[in-house]
Amino acid sequence: MRLSEPQKISEGAKPWIKQSETPFIRISNITKKFADFVAVDNISLDIYREELFCLLGGSGCGKTTLLRMLAGFETPSSGTIIIDGQDMANVPANLRPTNMMFQSYALFPHMSVEKNIGYGLRRGGVSAAETADRVAEMIKLVQLDGFGARKPNQLSGGQQQRVALARSLIKRPKLLLLDEPLGALDKKLREETQFELINIQEKLGVTFIVVTHDQEEAMTLSSRIGVMDRGQLAQVGEPREIYEFPQSRFVADFIGSVNLFEGRVIEDSESHVRVSCEKTGCEINVSHGISCTENQKLWVAVRPEKMTVSLQSPQQNYNVIKGVVDEIAYLGNQSVYRVLLKDGQFLRVTRSNLTRHEDNAISWDDVVYLSWSDDAGVVLTR
Repeated sequence: MRLSEPQKISEGAKPWIKQSETPFIRISNITKKFADFVAVDNISLDIYREELFCLLGGSGCGKTTLLRMLAGFETPSSGTIIIDGQDMANVPANLRPTNMMFQSYALFPHMSVEKNIGYGLRRGGVSAAETADRVAEMIKLVQLDGFGARKPNQLSGGQQQRVALARSLIKRPKLLLLDEPLGALDKKLREETQFELINIQEKLGVTFIVVTHDQEEAMTLSSRIGVMDRGQLAQVGEPREIYEFPQSRFVADFIGSVNLFEGRVIEDSESHVRVSCEKTGCEINVSHGISCTENQKLWVAVRPEKMTVSLQSPQQNYNVIKGVVDEIAYLGNQSVYRVLLKDGQFLRVTRSNLTRHEDNAISWDDVVYLSWSDDAGVVLTR
């Protein structure tokens, strides 16, 4: 098999925005119950060929159960799963066009890297010559040249992860399922491995579905993200869409950091919405209309990096609030300010550290003003 150069999905080639495209995976009204507990609750989802799709959510949200149903390790209580046009209802796990990479890697400790990678081919009766060729190709793909004779305990965590990935891919599945594949790696190695994983997926053109609880990992890896909550899909979209335009307070709060303002509509038009926040004593203006009624209760979400923190009051009558600096976290490239409001609420503001020295630096216990633009906030009705 000749590996082509990686080709990213271009804006015009995104299959999920084309009604004419046939999904590679079609999950329809899937429910999974364990006795009285509903682990997956009536989920429908389309995933397209060569996507790197992430299922993102906290512990117990149902993401791994959904992955295991795709693999054939769990049987749905109701609903259908179709992969590449074939209904998986009566197809056992070993006959599905899938492979699964587990969080623990599950490498054989007594086998070398080469033997671990080629295990599935040998079990499948592939000739020794072809097995050797394909193992060599996989070792090169995951950049483990010179490590073929080593045992797993002679490898770093990142190298073991790549061995497990190569073993999962060597049988050329149409779909690779990855359950928290980078969870055992330290932060720096995890960040490096994320880009390696993207590169491998693009070279092979295999559809990947990754389960993770790590928001940053999902944002980095995926073409699209499905955010899960209590067995349901809270929102599906591209990383930028999920982050910039969350559809609920849960999604806004789960993806990254956010400041939420509760208020009531005092003015609603096609071009903007004005919200009065009684607790904080401020008015918020959002430069887009929504479907709502006057005096309706709703929330405005504003990301910390979209706020400005200043010692001087800005010259505007809305989208500005006064508080006291409670904590400052210096993270090198940016500083995070936790600001206490008069109602006891804390807001977070981030500011990039563009210079080494800062005149009139903001310090603890300073009275500050937080402000943001009309297009920074997102109105949420649920």
